[in-house]
Amino acid sequence: MANIPSSMKAIVAPQPDGAEELAVVERQVPRAGPGEVLVKVAAAGVNRPDILQRRGLYPPPPGAPDILGLEIAGEVVETSEGAEELLGQKVCALVAGGGYAEYCAAPIGTCLPVPEAISLSEAGAMPETLFTVWVNLFERGFAADGDWVLVHGGTSGIGTMAIALGKLFGLHVIVTCGTDEKCAKALELGAAAAINYRTQDFVKEAKALTQGSGVNVVLDMVGGDYLPRNLSAMAEDGRHVSIAFQRGASAEIHIADVMRRRLTLTGSTLRPRPVEFKTMVADEISKTVWPYVAGGRLKPVMDSSFPLTEAAAAHARMEAGEHVGKIVLEIAG
Repeated sequence: MANIPSSMKAIVAPQPDGAEELAVVERQVPRAGPGEVLVKVAAAGVNRPDILQRRGLYPPPPGAPDILGLEIAGEVVETSEGAEELLGQKVCALVAGGGYAEYCAAPIGTCLPVPEAISLSEAGAMPETLFTVWVNLFERGFAADGDWVLVHGGTSGIGTMAIALGKLFGLHVIVTCGTDEKCAKALELGAAAAINYRTQDFVKEAKALTQGSGVNVVLDMVGGDYLPRNLSAMAEDGRHVSIAFQRGASAEIHIADVMRRRLTLTGSTLRPRPVEFKTMVADEISKTVWPYVAGGRLKPVMDSSFPLTEAAAAHARMEAGEHVGKIVLEIAG
């Protein structure tokens, strides 16, 4: 503990207006509270919710710091009572905030060990998308071996993680992308098919790929007018899981069609869920997914990395929509 400084650099969004409003500030280093560890951060993933928080559209939940960042990787430098065996260990963790900083307090339950097969930068790019895809595709969407799955945003962090997990668990993952180049990249990553939504009708294409039956699960981050189209692309007893609504939070659907085809509409948000729930998810991932990580069979697709002080450039990269996979902030020291 003697090596832990009293202050640190961190990134906050003082005003919800543009990436240039991100500010590097000096903050007191947090301490490990009950059930927590303090991590000296080596890498922090950049995610779409960070963009929304910067814009003032996604405030941190009660008790979470105003420092941006939902996933980290680094070395444990302080522990709460009973977790002393984690001291000095390299971990990655899902956090409710505070990741864009030199130090971050993380719940013990959401920490996963960083195996030698992946770097700390790769580890820092995993928790948010891995937890999100696992919960929504497999737990809420009940995706199972042999299922056809439609995922929008195929080259995003979520999309690339869905492709990777789909390969491991026997899913046929169809993705949509905005360019032919991104479609080609998604196919290279292992997607069963990639549809250019600007030049093709994804409903027609999904039906053709499934011999007319439709997809079993849709993982949707678009919302709005995509919702009724998604339902049209689904098979009987299909499951539709909403995780964001970039094209709007409302849509019109035909209830009779939902009833006739026995469709399920569900969705979730991860950040506001209690630590107990996230700990349960981490336990499941530790048993079912993490062995693939340790064996080198599951890694995040990495797009680019930026120093902590260039968080604004990282946000601009994400907002430009040209990235493939994950963007991370790397913290020196």
